[in-house]
Amino acid sequence: MRLGVLDVGSNTVHLLAVDAHRGARPLPAHSHKTELRLAELLDADGAIGPEGVERLVATIADALQAAEDKGCEAVLPFATSAVREASNADRVLARVKEETDVDLQVLTGDEEARLTFLAARRWFGWSAGKLLVLDIGGGSLEIAYGMDEEPDAVVSLPLGAGRLTAGWLPGDPPDAQDVRALRRHVRAQIGRNVGEFTRLGEPDHVVATSKTFRQLARIAGAARSAEGLYVQRDLSRKSLEEWVPKLASMTAARRAELPGVSEGRAHQLLAGALVAEAAMDLLGVEELEICPWALREGVILRRLDQLPVTEE
Repeated sequence: MRLGVLDVGSNTVHLLAVDAHRGARPLPAHSHKTELRLAELLDADGAIGPEGVERLVATIADALQAAEDKGCEAVLPFATSAVREASNADRVLARVKEETDVDLQVLTGDEEARLTFLAARRWFGWSAGKLLVLDIGGGSLEIAYGMDEEPDAVVSLPLGAGRLTAGWLPGDPPDAQDVRALRRHVRAQIGRNVGEFTRLGEPDHVVATSKTFRQLARIAGAARSAEGLYVQRDLSRKSLEEWVPKLASMTAARRAELPGVSEGRAHQLLAGALVAEAAMDLLGVEELEICPWALREGVILRRLDQLPVTEE
């Protein structure tokens, strides 16, 4: 069957159409993506403003049309931290339902972490042993650890690259004192939660998902996306530590000129790098591998696991 996954994230609204079958890897068939930056559209009261709601509704309607055009039998719609934490989330969800007939499922941070972990486990398999999975989104950081498909420990922290950029780094390039203050904030937040994972012992394999980690790996020398999903891409803490001060000294326009960095995400890259560096340092990670699958694939895999045989 062809499934559509509609991901209303903190940075983008992304429809991914896949050809999916039980017991097989979902095969991407079409991608429809709109950059919305919801995490940066919250007002002083934490609400998504009228313009943001209008844009969200229109973007979801466009994505549904794309799903219909590409022959999706079903669409699995979900939203993450930007909608989840908006003070007017109920009104936004009601408006989306009224205008588009879409019931957005708002995932909790723990659900995000668990579904992303499931995707990583299926990608790397049982031979990867104990997995530690890191994911930096626009609004939150998820960490998950475990031996099985269901992680033993998860945490979701409000340390997304878009959220932190909007709240802590107004300058371009940012002021050194602002960067220092954000670094302290990030490390304090992660430091409070490190024990949840270190008590479980050293992982056998550390992996990371998300656009932020992919871009950081690319500027540190990893293979281009054009070389395919199955090329191994790694990111070392040493390389990241070398890049953080460089990114801090650059304007967003200069960062956008780096290999693999998109213009729309360039302004967030420093905040994402500070989170990645802190997580790797505090969790004792010297090197990690980039996982091509993440939350969207986790949603698809969970859906396939729940299908009756007659729906295959």
